[in-house]
Amino acid sequence: MNAITTVGQPTSSNNFFTGTFYLTIAGKLVEAKNTFDVINPSTGKVFAKAPAASAEQLDDAIAAAKAAFKDWSALSYDARQVYLNSYADALQENRDDLVRLLTLEQGKPLETMAAPEVDQAISYIRQIANRRVPVEIVEENDSHIVELHHVPLGVVGGITPWNFPVLLALWKIAPALITGNTFVLKPTPFTPLTALRFGEIAQSVLPAGVLSVVTGLDELGPQLTNHPDIAKISFTGSTETGKHVLRAAAGTVKRVTLELGGNDAAIVLPDADYKTIIPQLFWGALGHQGQWCVGIKRLYVHRSFHADFVKAFVDYAKTVKVGDGLDPEVGVGPVQNKMQFDKLKTFLDDIKANGQKIVLGGEIDENQSGYFFPITVVDNPPEDSKIVQEEQFGPIVPIIAYDDVDDAVNRANDSIWGLGGSVWGRDTKVAVEVANRIEAGMVWVNEIHTQGVDIPFGGVKQSGIGTEQGHEGRLLFTNPKTVLIHK
Repeated sequence: MNAITTVGQPTSSNNFFTGTFYLTIAGKLVEAKNTFDVINPSTGKVFAKAPAASAEQLDDAIAAAKAAFKDWSALSYDARQVYLNSYADALQENRDDLVRLLTLEQGKPLETMAAPEVDQAISYIRQIANRRVPVEIVEENDSHIVELHHVPLGVVGGITPWNFPVLLALWKIAPALITGNTFVLKPTPFTPLTALRFGEIAQSVLPAGVLSVVTGLDELGPQLTNHPDIAKISFTGSTETGKHVLRAAAGTVKRVTLELGGNDAAIVLPDADYKTIIPQLFWGALGHQGQWCVGIKRLYVHRSFHADFVKAFVDYAKTVKVGDGLDPEVGVGPVQNKMQFDKLKTFLDDIKANGQKIVLGGEIDENQSGYFFPITVVDNPPEDSKIVQEEQFGPIVPIIAYDDVDDAVNRANDSIWGLGGSVWGRDTKVAVEVANRIEAGMVWVNEIHTQGVDIPFGGVKQSGIGTEQGHEGRLLFTNPKTVLIHK
């Protein structure tokens, strides 16, 4: 292992965006022999190099985490809270640089998406630091006491996607650390840089080995999931990749939490004041370039106002500027990577080949640099169409007419996925009744994308296994241990 600098060396702001990026292993900043390109999706050009860790370096990171686990897990919750709050303070000091770097590598608008993501991540660490998983007294009588302890697992491996590379990583790291685990993070190669920087920042405040960040190409993922010293994998990504993670974890009976794909439906009920909720529905579907796991992928609107709704939705969409996320007037940035950009083209090709009605967008400027995909609205495509049945994960939304609420619910549930959903209507009681029939891990009523440290989040069907957030999510970073004490 080739250590380059010592713990605590600050990153120069001048080099924060395009300077040298390091792996973080055993409290040190570590150079890799090889690097890989990182693309700015607004230009389609390389703007930085990220270290490509070797198999040996990943082994080093896991070994360091295993060595650190003994002392870290022995600390009290209060002691770990101090460390986590110091980490949040250190991230806050670098907040503006992290926000800009996030926009450069991910593409999301700086003020409306990148800044909130970084701010929420920092706030999340502080909130998690206050949470505890207490010992429970299961039974007590004259002869004995039965205690239920929740003990840390060991070394947790995290694999994170490119849509929310800061927030989704710290959603995993913070609860794992506060419950006494150590952590090795492998971010996606599409957006590795912010993770590397907050890994560097961590080394100045956390004990060596408690948090390592190791970047590389796809071959590192299987090594992490197969490794015998990894006790749990927390993965966010596609359903197909999640299946590979699950198979690999089975070899050593690892614990897994999988947050996978979704084809979330929004149902606008017949009594909805649809004109007032169009901004929420637009941003719920097409904000963040449509690259939300729980974004609205299918929008079901009652036929009585379907035509008017489509017109109003398109009129609103026309007010939103698509462009470089560094432009303060931009509301929707580029698609994050060429792979996803090309995938979206297949949806567009299918829509056109089948004569479906595009009422906005649908034409890509091939002369434009970067991965800019036009906001595209498809009016009432058939239920068996590709755009309705598959997850587009981009700025295309179908608006589908329905006549009967029962039919809309059945169509919403007719999916291999069940991550999220939403129901919109004036009569809240009726809307809640409909929401309770939606087969999904999280359903919003008259709001969208409200989440929080104490709100459990997870999918059903092929949208995942396990829960993130909430007390339920924190418990999944622990093993239950029953202690029976004879009086």
